[in-house]
Amino acid sequence: MATIRRQSTPISDTEVLRPGDDGYDGARQVWNAMVDHRPAMIVPCRTPDDVAAAIEHARQEGLEIGVRCGGHSVIGHAVPDGGLMIDLTPMGAVRVDPDRRRAWVQGGALLGALDAATQPYGLATTAGNVSHTGVGGLTLGGGMGWLARQYGLACDNVVSFELVTAGGDIVRASAEEEPELFWGLRGGGGNFGVVTEFEFELHETGTRALTVELDFPASGAAPAVARWRDLSATAPRQATYTADIAGGVVTLGFVWIGDPEEGRAHARVLDALDTPLERRVDELSYIDLQRIGDSVEGHSLRRYWKGHYFRELTDAAIEVLVAQDPAVAASLQAYGGAIADVADDATAYSQRGTAFEYVAAVRWTDPTEDEARMQSARDAGARLEHFASGVYVNVLSDDGAAGVRRAYPPAKLARLTALKDAFDPDNVFHLNQNIPPSGSAAT
Repeated sequence: MATIRRQSTPISDTEVLRPGDDGYDGARQVWNAMVDHRPAMIVPCRTPDDVAAAIEHARQEGLEIGVRCGGHSVIGHAVPDGGLMIDLTPMGAVRVDPDRRRAWVQGGALLGALDAATQPYGLATTAGNVSHTGVGGLTLGGGMGWLARQYGLACDNVVSFELVTAGGDIVRASAEEEPELFWGLRGGGGNFGVVTEFEFELHETGTRALTVELDFPASGAAPAVARWRDLSATAPRQATYTADIAGGVVTLGFVWIGDPEEGRAHARVLDALDTPLERRVDELSYIDLQRIGDSVEGHSLRRYWKGHYFRELTDAAIEVLVAQDPAVAASLQAYGGAIADVADDATAYSQRGTAFEYVAAVRWTDPTEDEARMQSARDAGARLEHFASGVYVNVLSDDGAAGVRRAYPPAKLARLTALKDAFDPDNVFHLNQNIPPSGSAAT
């Protein structure tokens, strides 16, 4: 039986940030500079009891709740305009037991902290490739990363969760304790409470990685993309095939986690892609690989994206892809391997049969360009929607309930709704890709 305890300690006024306080503007700033929301209160939390007190206060005062970890939601769910923001960033510690190959990660930790704690032992678990992303948001939605083809998604590597519910209970969920909640937290997002600690399984990964990239002019690149697609289907699990299309250039290659020399040997198969404009083979540390997508501009850029999952990448889809607006940056990342080894009904995460994830992204600085820039990403996504099989919940933006229905099949969505009924019947946690309780609409 899960250990549950209640608390009734009121929030401390000494650390609460309100408009006009020193530190308020910095605390409400997130990765997407388009998000300029102003919470009535920002509550830094250091313990699960602090989180429970913040939830209780918000409910008593009728305030919407947002939960901030890394702040990478492109739509800005973490920052409730006029509401109460639960700031988990003070809970950023990571504890590692290298003998048991376990890591205990607090709910406010960033991916960089997780990697920094595990890599001295040559250990890691699946995490994304932007080190300032929050562990919580990534994992609760599934968690794709460079290790996923070898060891599964981030959510597949969670052993247990510590969660604060809408009612202020502090609950442990694992395969043995609250197994249905454990199922839902592995892919169902932040719909069921605030996770204050994750226990992860770790793997012996070593500390080195390799990236291989070949550039081609987008015009006429479709045959090379098709051959790259075919090679990815039989690639070793150490290799995650990637493609990027932007500015009239198509970049094809893969990321290799493991012995770099084996990666260099595998790179010879890319000779089948014809002669590139440029070829780059870079050996780097795993830590540096995990920072490869970091934004040097910090939180100063305005951002928007659209995404799809493809069960197959057809020749027709490739023709559309390479002909896209050069001002939109599109990417493909291969799935398969250990991701597909897990039964689809084993976790709330769906789309285990995905072959490639696609994201069309734009970023800019001038607010007067907002509508045009967002529309360019929408248009890029719309041109490929006919070929898509679904979408990754972590790349949904302003898609609303229709996007959630694309992320989860009907039977799984019904099961998630039942779980929502059990743990959050009042939809207290609705600033997310929302799964509303029975009888209500998404907020």
